Amino acid sequence: MTDTRLIHNVGAGALEWLWAHRDGFELEPDVDPEVGFLERFKPIGELAMICKVLFREGVAGSRQAQLARQLLDHAWRETLDGGRMLVRGQLTEPLSPIPFEVYLPFKELGYSQPEIERAAVLNHRLDSWVAFEATPTRRLGLSAFQRRFGLTPKPPEADLRDTTWLARTPEPWTVEGHIAYDVTHNVFHLTDWGERPDGLPPGTADYLETWLPVWIDDWLDLERWDLLGELLVVDACLPRPTLDERAWEGFAAAQQPDGAMPALRTMPEGAPDEVFDIVYHPTLVAAYASVLATSRSLSLLAEAS
Repeated sequence: MTDTRLIHNVGAGALEWLWAHRDGFELEPDVDPEVGFLERFKPIGELAMICKVLFREGVAGSRQAQLARQLLDHAWRETLDGGRMLVRGQLTEPLSPIPFEVYLPFKELGYSQPEIERAAVLNHRLDSWVAFEATPTRRLGLSAFQRRFGLTPKPPEADLRDTTWLARTPEPWTVEGHIAYDVTHNVFHLTDWGERPDGLPPGTADYLETWLPVWIDDWLDLERWDLLGELLVVDACLPRPTLDERAWEGFAAAQQPDGAMPALRTMPEGAPDEVFDIVYHPTLVAAYASVLATSRSLSLLAEAS
C-alpha cells in the first residue's frame, strides 16, 4: 500500500496551485452565444464538489482546510457574485441543469441563492426536465443531484443504474478515454462521490476490482494523468481499495513543484489562461484523489492496528 504521506502531499500541493490561480475560474459573461456562457461554470462546480469532499472526509491539514474555505468563498463571492451569476446563467438558458448542478455543492456547504432554488423546483416539474437528452451516466448524476437537493428524482436512480456502460460489465479491453470518463463518473454518482462505497452494486464492484488495476496500469504507462487521477478516485471508492503504490508514485512524480498536475505527459506551454484551462481539471482531480485515498488509507491502517 502507498505511503499515506505521499498521497496527502499530492492534495496539499494541488490546493496551493488552485489557490494561487483562483482567478482562472473567472466567467466570461460576454462570450459568443455559440461558444456557450454556461461552459465556464463547470470548473466552479467541480471545485465546490471537491472542497465538499475534503471537508466531509476530515483528513485535511489546517492549511488545506483553510485554502479550501478561501477558494469556496472566493468562488461564491467574486466569481459567482454571491450566486447572481448562476441566476444570470439560468435566465440565459432556462432549462439548462448546469446552474443547478453548480449550485448544489455550494448549498450543501451553507451558501444560499433563493432564485436558483426556485428555478430548480420549477424545472423539476416540467416534462422538459425528464426529456432533456443526456448520456445514461449524466442522467444518473442529475437524478442523484435531485435527491441530494431534496427533490424526488426524475427518473428514479434505481431505473437508471442498469442503463450505463459500466452496469453491463462489458468486455474490459473495449475501454477508451470517453468510456473511461463515463465509468469514473458513474462510480462517483453511485457512491455520492465516495461517501457510500456500498452504493456500488456487488456485480459492479467485483468487475471494477478485477479490471480497474489493469486500466490504471494502462493509463499510467500512457501518462494520461487526468484520467489516471479519476481512476485513482474510483479505486478509493471501492469497498476494498488497492491504493496502488506504483500508480500513486507515478502520479505524484508527474506533479509539478508548484502543485499543478499536467493532463497528459508534461506541462503545456502557452499563455497563462490557456495553460490554466488545460491544467485546472487534472489538478482538481489530484486534490480529490488525494483526500479520498488519504481517508481510505488511514481507515485501513486503523483496521490493521
